[in-house]
Amino acid sequence: MASTAPQAARTLLPETAMTTLLTTRDIARIVAALGLPQVLARMTDYLEADFRRWPEFEKCARLASHSAVGVIELMPVSDAREYSFKYVNGHPKNTREGLPTVMAFGVLADVATGMPTLLAELTLTTAIRTAATSALAARALARKDARRMALIGNGAQSEFQALAFHHLLGVDEVRLYDVDAQATAKLAAHLAAAAPDLRVRRCASTAEAVRGADIVTTVTADKTNATILTPAMLEPGMHVNGVGGDCPGKTELHPDVLARASVFVEFEPQTRIEGDIQQMPADFPVTELWRVLAGDAAGRRSAEEITVFDSVGFALEDYAALRLLRDCARELGLGEPIGLIPRLADPKDLFGHLLGEAAAKPRRRVA
Repeated sequence: MASTAPQAARTLLPETAMTTLLTTRDIARIVAALGLPQVLARMTDYLEADFRRWPEFEKCARLASHSAVGVIELMPVSDAREYSFKYVNGHPKNTREGLPTVMAFGVLADVATGMPTLLAELTLTTAIRTAATSALAARALARKDARRMALIGNGAQSEFQALAFHHLLGVDEVRLYDVDAQATAKLAAHLAAAAPDLRVRRCASTAEAVRGADIVTTVTADKTNATILTPAMLEPGMHVNGVGGDCPGKTELHPDVLARASVFVEFEPQTRIEGDIQQMPADFPVTELWRVLAGDAAGRRSAEEITVFDSVGFALEDYAALRLLRDCARELGLGEPIGLIPRLADPKDLFGHLLGEAAAKPRRRVA
């Protein structure tokens, strides 16, 4: 029997109405084609360009849903042309269940129409953009002759941090420490393969790793008020790149480390809640990084000054990362058009899309 369903028009809209999907495989192909040093360098360029036009963006602190075992967050930002958001979690226990501590995806959309133009993985990409942001901040805040870095916390993001500082800032020695010796062994093996000219030292404690270091990067995962770095470990001229303290109740730096340093942040209202400065009084002075990059504020003022970048990650960084992914994918012919949004011949006839699909579906034969 013939179907009695109305025959909805099936004229498709232009390809611009499709959303491009980039998977983890696409990101791996981008890195394979361009090389990680080039991807890191381009990511840093995109980040700096967007930080320099900071006042053009509509910004807010991320929206966080906390539980006893982790956090799930949404991170939105937009300018007059494009809107983006990232979905991201942080669950330190996940490694015991065979899952990454951090998992993420993001969307880039056209402000003029609201059309989502890009849906992309951001788990791998977040590690790349976080490392690039760290290097960008250190370029402005660390001593120009900084060549030795201590890396405390040798988990999923540690390779990206070490390689960003090696390739972008010329760090030639990295000292490693983690309470998990297997994590350190994993990191050392990866660095030996990826950057054989980078000297790698395994250390028995945080104190040993930071002794004589020009830059100290802390990137630990435990959701606790920890004091990974203490005042006794500080040395004149040191730059501290605090990456792991990124939610309420999670810190890495002793309060007196912050008190002795000039402290720089991404988006102050968010960092006051989530960063290491959550331990400090509400009037504790900080400088937003964009002001340094735009020339509106001083960065490092002397060779002896101690500087801290209290990094929690901000939505503007994901906006820049999504722009880079889109541009690289276009250059390399990567990505898959997907029907995330119904493509309607008559934009007022949403129900007709269902009828058209029903009419197109083969009918089962009844015996």
